[in-house]
Amino acid sequence: MKMPSESALITRFGVSRTVVREAGSRLQAAGLVESHKGKGSFVLMVPPDHRAGVKLSAANKPEDMAELIGLRLGVEVEAAGLAAAGRSDAEAEGIIRAAAAMRRIPAQTSQLLQADFDFHRRIAQATGNRFYGELLESLGPAMIAYPAHRLPPLDQAGHIGPDEVLCREHEAIAEAIADGDVDSARAAMRLHLANTRNRLSRKK
Repeated sequence: MKMPSESALITRFGVSRTVVREAGSRLQAAGLVESHKGKGSFVLMVPPDHRAGVKLSAANKPEDMAELIGLRLGVEVEAAGLAAAGRSDAEAEGIIRAAAAMRRIPAQTSQLLQADFDFHRRIAQATGNRFYGELLESLGPAMIAYPAHRLPPLDQAGHIGPDEVLCREHEAIAEAIADGDVDSARAAMRLHLANTRNRLSRKK
């Protein structure tokens, strides 16, 4: 099937020619389209097993999120270990900054959700295995179990609130990765995700 012209795509989506060309280049690199000089671009047959990412439309209840955390435990614990083993200095600094950024964002906001996702995505990208990063990108910020299912602030004397707990958990992961401590990085990620699952179960 022939694709619309660049001009038609620019008009339809209201984007620049550069954006259209970049998108076309990515589609060609993925083997989804091919271009013929003087004839235009054509959509190729998509393989039957092709998937357009992971769909999370059903992950809208605490029990759904608990299952998603189970998936993340199977992926992100090892990702933390790989990141600790092979991260660059720049990647380590980026992970530390991402953890620190969570303290500067008001609780229960979309910015905090995005900051949390950015932290986990940086770890996946620091593994040296592009598929970890691609998997988290396909899941998107919806993989984060809050703010939709957050615990309310704890105001009992002598108790720290969930915001502080979450910040400390992320900081422990970041520090272990920056130190190159593989076992501690895995343990800190496992503890964080297990605690998140427990927090959700207490909300039922």
